[in-house]
Amino acid sequence: MSFPFDRQNKALIGVIHLQPLPGSPRWNGDWEGVLQRAVADARAYEDSGADAVFIENFGDLPFPKAGVGPETVACMAAAACAVRAAVRLPLGFNVLRNDARAALALCAACRGGFIRVNVLTGAMLTDQGVIEGNAAEVLRYRRAICPEAKILADVLVKHAAPLGPWPIERAALDTLERAFADGLIVTGPGTGLAADVEQVKRVRAVCPQARVLVGSGVTTENAAAFLPFADGFIVGSSLKVDGLAANPVDPKRVAALKEALAG
Repeated sequence: MSFPFDRQNKALIGVIHLQPLPGSPRWNGDWEGVLQRAVADARAYEDSGADAVFIENFGDLPFPKAGVGPETVACMAAAACAVRAAVRLPLGFNVLRNDARAALALCAACRGGFIRVNVLTGAMLTDQGVIEGNAAEVLRYRRAICPEAKILADVLVKHAAPLGPWPIERAALDTLERAFADGLIVTGPGTGLAADVEQVKRVRAVCPQARVLVGSGVTTENAAAFLPFADGFIVGSSLKVDGLAANPVDPKRVAALKEALAG
């Protein structure tokens, strides 16, 4: 299954936060450790009921605002191949901060089914500066190399602010109808911080046929509030040991959240 959910299945997509990769400021030289953690996290997600996994270069802070280096893409491909050999879960990529072309290339090379794009359309003021979406390039590149891959796009992404008074309804409609995203992601203000249920509700109301996902801060405690409005949940931090993003995946937390999402 290349796409991890349909409208009837409240999918749980676990995030594999890769440790710092070669070329990043915090790279420590332990490549085997990077691979072992990625595989262990993937197995923990699969064994505990997750429906799919995202691989992202989370440890590479500070992120470039556009294209990553070839070393990052090569390392993410190697990690993805190790994960693919270990589990059968659908696999997606988020190349931070906003390298959709690299994510699509990884899908093509590593049998991935979907990508996450932080800024697909519009412009956002972020900690990397102003990031402008480029849906025209992204969709043409997808058509050329991996037309089956789905694009999940953030609407007013976390760690960012719109450059003007752009209501979330307008951003969602543009992302869906003009940038042709296959799914809309609503987040809180930062990593591990919960989305506003009212914002998720507003996106669902204006885009009733869209796949809507919650992309940050989902926990067993707040999951029920999102269930009437969201089709899927992208979760990392709260599923780690002690709820800390840098820690390994905690299978008990994954299983508990999956149960909560079942209603």
